[in-house]
Amino acid sequence: MNNSKRILVVMAAGLALLASTGCDKLRARDQLNKGVQSYKGAKYEEAIDHFQKAVALDPSLINARLYLATAYAQQYIPGVDAEDNNRMGNQAIEEYKSVLERDPSNINSVKGIAYLYLQMKKFDDAKTYYRKAGELDPNDPEVYYSVGVIDWTQSYQPRMEERAKLGLKPEEALKDKKVCGDLKSKNWGVVEDGISSLTKAIDLRPDYDDAMAYLNLMYREKADLECDNSAQRAADLKTADEWVDKTMATKKAKAEKQPGTQGITMDQSK
Repeated sequence: MNNSKRILVVMAAGLALLASTGCDKLRARDQLNKGVQSYKGAKYEEAIDHFQKAVALDPSLINARLYLATAYAQQYIPGVDAEDNNRMGNQAIEEYKSVLERDPSNINSVKGIAYLYLQMKKFDDAKTYYRKAGELDPNDPEVYYSVGVIDWTQSYQPRMEERAKLGLKPEEALKDKKVCGDLKSKNWGVVEDGISSLTKAIDLRPDYDDAMAYLNLMYREKADLECDNSAQRAADLKTADEWVDKTMATKKAKAEKQPGTQGITMDQSK
């Protein structure tokens, strides 16, 4: 075979490869579109099948991977510790991670992973990804709120377990020095992080009443750890009460801004 024929053979093979690749990409987009329609119709298993085919045909199609992860996440049921359910949640996380391998700044994938870890009660993993979301979008108050909620959960549960063992009433201070010391060693950093995160959320969204409510709870966590400082405990409880008042005032102000909240107005002309 002379050089001209060799060149023609190579060119023909290249064109065939390009045509095949182009067809695969078109078929992948067709599967993606079909998957989106199934997803919108809440036919998640059908959608998953289409998205899987789209990814197989075109591994670089980010939207197909993102939709596949989201469809898996929709199938996951929080709180159900069953093999199939856990596998669905883990598949969603893996697909979100595959998106991040190709697009590290994909914040929807970061938030998707954080939310799934939160629902799985893998709190440290969830905080890691919420913090990554905060790095990608420092002006999103919801990621700071989410970290604060997790911090409160991690502090509240062990504290209440210890209080129950001691038979303490809700209004009683935690006076057992050893128990208090152990809890303070374990929870103090978490409490401080929670207060900082929730404060940041409110700085970014001044009418964030949910964050205000949790900030009240976080100061009550802090107060219970002040077992050797009654003055500071009282100060923390006062701050907590102030956040209760701010929460209620903010909720009231929001309600008054909503249409139809003025109630019935009597026609005085009759």
